[in-house]
Amino acid sequence: MNSGCVSHAQQKDDYTTAIDSLLRQKDPRPFNGVVLVSQQGKVKYAKAYGYANVSRKTPLALDNAFEIMSNSKQITAVLLLQEVDKGRVNLQAPIKQYLPDLAQRWADTVTVAQLLNHTHGIVDLEKPLAFKAGSDFKYGNLSYSLLGKIIAFSSGKSYAEMAANLFKQQKMTHTYCATTGKRPKQVSGHFNTNNTFSVLDNTQINLNSQPADGIVSTAADLALWNHNLHQGKILSRESYALMCTPQVLAQHDVFGSAPIGYGYGIRINDQSSPKYRAHTGLGDGFAALNVYFPEGDVSLIVLENQMNENAAINYYFETAILNILRNSKLNHK
Repeated sequence: MNSGCVSHAQQKDDYTTAIDSLLRQKDPRPFNGVVLVSQQGKVKYAKAYGYANVSRKTPLALDNAFEIMSNSKQITAVLLLQEVDKGRVNLQAPIKQYLPDLAQRWADTVTVAQLLNHTHGIVDLEKPLAFKAGSDFKYGNLSYSLLGKIIAFSSGKSYAEMAANLFKQQKMTHTYCATTGKRPKQVSGHFNTNNTFSVLDNTQINLNSQPADGIVSTAADLALWNHNLHQGKILSRESYALMCTPQVLAQHDVFGSAPIGYGYGIRINDQSSPKYRAHTGLGDGFAALNVYFPEGDVSLIVLENQMNENAAINYYFETAILNILRNSKLNHK
């Protein structure tokens, strides 16, 4: 195992010691991944624990790239909102306008905005809606696959091209769409059964799913993404406000038992102190958490390359580290 740490004496408060202690725990499972905390674009804490590939005993490094799974949705939401900013897409327009090949009658009633916030009701392209569009929330990947097609239709370029251009503009040099080809510096996904790790060779990611779960990135690139997005460097003020306005309430165990807001590819907790924006990702032997605290311009990135047989502890460390940061001096001056 290896670890690298960046910290500053003036920031050596409650959170660094608490996270260090937590990451050394072996019960209920070991941590295998990277944790990064940054503030105002500067790294305050960064550590790597465990293996990039357990079979080869390759130690993890801070610059390793992980599949971020559903955190990819936030990037797709931004790409779509950039098309809105360019005047090419209307959020309230029916999706049929941008997906003319859709033959289902509901394509004339479901809006682009409803794809973004999971209130569309689509469960299968060949089936009726599960509920009237806009009347309920049902999280899933299908709507973001459709958003990827809308981005391609609107821009005249493939989703992967548009994503690559965005990453280049933001200087996210280690972030890319997953493919079946060579994946430089990407770590292997693992399945943990009774703390015995096995490498997962197969991937659920395909060309259609890229906009929902197919982005590969590093902790540092995601912290840069957070800073740029939330400091107004990527979207117009109007589109960013729409993205981070709760459109519906939805519960996720990482963020507590009570439902919190969901905007466009991002969860919004404005009822807590401190407030935060966040999303999770799980699959392919990976678990990820990306949290941004706007009041302190603080990012928390947790990337693990393991999933657990006991689904209840997949996010054990992610939840605990989030709670540590919520009470840290970084967010409570």
